[in-house]
Amino acid sequence: MLQWEISEGEVDYDTALEKMDNHVQKMISGETDEKIWLLEHPSLYTAGTSANKKDLVEPDRFPVIKTKRGGQYTYHGPGQRVVYVMLDLNKRGKDIKKFIEKLEAWIILSLAEFNLVGQRRSGRVGIWIERLDKPKNADGLLGEEKIAAIGVRVRKWITFHGLSINVDPDLSHFQGIVPCGIKEHGVTSLVDLGLPVSMTDVDIALKKSFSKVF
Repeated sequence: MLQWEISEGEVDYDTALEKMDNHVQKMISGETDEKIWLLEHPSLYTAGTSANKKDLVEPDRFPVIKTKRGGQYTYHGPGQRVVYVMLDLNKRGKDIKKFIEKLEAWIILSLAEFNLVGQRRSGRVGIWIERLDKPKNADGLLGEEKIAAIGVRVRKWITFHGLSINVDPDLSHFQGIVPCGIKEHGVTSLVDLGLPVSMTDVDIALKKSFSKVF
């Protein structure tokens, strides 16, 4: 039985990691069920296992926390929906690449609830939005901005960490890092795209779309 938990207010990052770790350990020992945890963090930068120190532009802007999830630097903060995904790939297929593809599909379907077209990009983990409302780049192509990030870890085929979707964070906070090591593309959010969407709206879309993918 899949559990859903939604935390009100901001959850301290270290506290969240400890809680998530404990849940994963209980899943491994067969004491508890799979879980999706929806929350927000106070402003901070996290460094994944592939993080390059050169991409930390402003190291003193917010706390910087090293994590064991995959990926590079990312920002978490108020207005961003963080989704911790604790699923059992022993039952769902032992294929991490396929699992990440399903996370991407889940985000794309959730964004479609707001008539947004989220897109994958080869070599870039996460989901991107083409900015039809902005001038084309010098090369004649549409600008692309990232709306969702993915970073996962797996222990004994139990997944944890997960994804984040920018609902209405302060986008200037992303300037303290090179998000996911990608300099040539910006960052956007649902509200930045002109959608007056609340965190509750996003949660409903995530719940609705989950069963279509998983």
